[in-house]
Amino acid sequence: MQGEHNRKQSESEMMSDLIKKYGEEIKRLIFTYVKEWNTAEDLTQDVFITVYLKRDTFQEQSSLKTWIYRIAINKSKDYLKSWGNRMLSLTNLFPSSYSDISTERRYFTRFENEKLGNAVFKLPVKYREVIILYYYKGLNTTEISELLQCKPSTVKSRISRAKKQLHSKLGGFRLE
Repeated sequence: MQGEHNRKQSESEMMSDLIKKYGEEIKRLIFTYVKEWNTAEDLTQDVFITVYLKRDTFQEQSSLKTWIYRIAINKSKDYLKSWGNRMLSLTNLFPSSYSDISTERRYFTRFENEKLGNAVFKLPVKYREVIILYYYKGLNTTEISELLQCKPSTVKSRISRAKKQLHSKLGGFRLE
C-alpha cells in the first residue's frame, strides 16, 4: 500500500514539474493557433491531462518536449477544426523589453510588433506554425519537421514562402 502511495506521489510531482517547466511555453504555442488566451489556457490543461493519461505510451524516439509540443499542436488543430478559425485580437505574443528605450521608440516598437503579429496571424496555418516555431520558439527545422510530421525540406520551403508573404504584406519588412 505504501508503494502505491509513493508511486502516485512521484507521478504527481513529475506532472507538477512538467507543468512548471513547459506550461507557459505550451500555452503560448497554443495561443498562436487559437488566438484567445482563455481557450489557450483550457487547451493547455487538456494537453497536460493527455500527457498524464498517455504517459505510458511515450516512446523515447523523440524528446519529452517534442512529444508534449506534438500533443499541443494536435489539440490546437482539433480545436480549430471543430470551432472554425476565429479572428481575435493580438495580445502578448511578441513581448518587448521597454526598460531602456524612449516613450516614442516604445510606441513604434509596440506598433511594429503588433503589425508583425497581425500579419503572422493572417498567414495560413501551415505557414504561421513554422514561423512561430522557428522564430519565436527557437526550434530548428529538424525539430519542427518532427513536430509537424513532415520533411525538413518542407519546413524550409514553408518558412521561405511565409517570409515572402510577410514581406509583401508588410511592405518590405524582412524576418532574418
